[in-house]
Amino acid sequence: MAGKFELYKDAAGKYRFRLKASNGQVIATGEAYESKASALNGIESVRKNAGEAPLDDQTA
Repeated sequence: MAGKFELYKDAAGKYRFRLKASNGQVIATGEAYESKASALNGIESVRKNAGEAPLDDQTA
């Protein structure tokens, strides 16, 4: 099974998403959004940009 995005409402009624790996572990979370459409746009942004995002190693 591939990873999946979960879209949900938090206790404050804001829309949020999380990305879960195939083993069920949460590997990314989105910010709080006022609207469902904005949260869905956030998911689409991750889908489009994450695969090509460079690593900025700030540990050195």
